[in-house]
Amino acid sequence: MKKTALITGASSGIGKEFSKLHAERGGDLIIIARNENKLNELKTELEKKFKVNVFVIPKDLTLPNAAKEIYEQVHDANLKVDYLINNAGFGGVGKFHERDLENDLNMINLNISALTDLTHYFLKDFVKNNEGRILNVSSTASLMPGPLQAVYFATKAYVTSFSNAIAEELYDTNITLTNLMPGATETQFGRISGMDKTAMFKKPASARNVAEDGYNGMLKGKLDIISGLTFSQKLMTAMVPLIPKRMILKQVRQMQEINH
Repeated sequence: MKKTALITGASSGIGKEFSKLHAERGGDLIIIARNENKLNELKTELEKKFKVNVFVIPKDLTLPNAAKEIYEQVHDANLKVDYLINNAGFGGVGKFHERDLENDLNMINLNISALTDLTHYFLKDFVKNNEGRILNVSSTASLMPGPLQAVYFATKAYVTSFSNAIAEELYDTNITLTNLMPGATETQFGRISGMDKTAMFKKPASARNVAEDGYNGMLKGKLDIISGLTFSQKLMTAMVPLIPKRMILKQVRQMQEINH
């Protein structure tokens, strides 16, 4: 039977790759992003190529009632969601006190609040039917504090902690919640956040590979998936709990300084 996936941040990057992957496997889609034109282009492409149904919801997820409005719209259209992929998110580089506060608050709204709200609304339905899969896109940034990206790293720490906790709450159900932690990935994210000019983005992973790791991990019901790291980054990630925090903070700060 066809499975319907709801994907946020679907108009570009990893979200777009998730959409393509799901359509390739014959699944219907509900795609969400701010850019209606890009969503409609993707809808046309996927429906033509893979003969699936794509439902478009243009929505700014930084707005307070966005998640509730999405949930209601999906229900009004009599659509049943089988997979929820909370992918939308953004970051930004700079010292916290020098950054635009409104921008950082919007980051919290998108990376934390919208993800939490959507998980709450759709998980209730999943529990009622005792089936469903959730994939939350966090980041390897969730494993440490991030000087020069203080708010972004903190939002991702929330996503990982929240996702792992809910996954365990669902231990006696047929529902799974998977937490995807990509490293630096080739997407608009790097360019928009300014991260593409830092040492951290020297060898970014492809969005397609990260999406495949996450999507396949979700189908298997895995708890955590780390994707897109170089060997040295994997080593550093594994060492994080063992290295003195001051040293980690210094290292992360140096990796995130913009190279002019």
